[in-house]
Amino acid sequence: MIPIRDTVQGATFAVKVHPRAKRDGITGEVGEALKLTVTAPPVEGKANDACVRLLAHALGVPRSSVTVVAGGSGRQKLIRITGVSAEDLRARFKAL
Repeated sequence: MIPIRDTVQGATFAVKVHPRAKRDGITGEVGEALKLTVTAPPVEGKANDACVRLLAHALGVPRSSVTVVAGGSGRQKLIRITGVSAEDLRARFKAL
């Protein structure tokens, strides 16, 4: 299980994004990061938007609760989910 940390603003975890994939999805873990594939290209924030949309849908939270905190221009990103604890996120990931 990837490390999920509670912060004052919400729970955070790392993701590694593979843009221009055949389909959007959560495809596993890479090291201490969740591996995501998105069909969007890594241009003008489109892959970041696709990442946010994918995580919001998969975790059952509003898109406004999902934020890319760090790594906006790279494949490694830090994601923050507001309004959800780390323990609750772990349970939601297990349900996937």
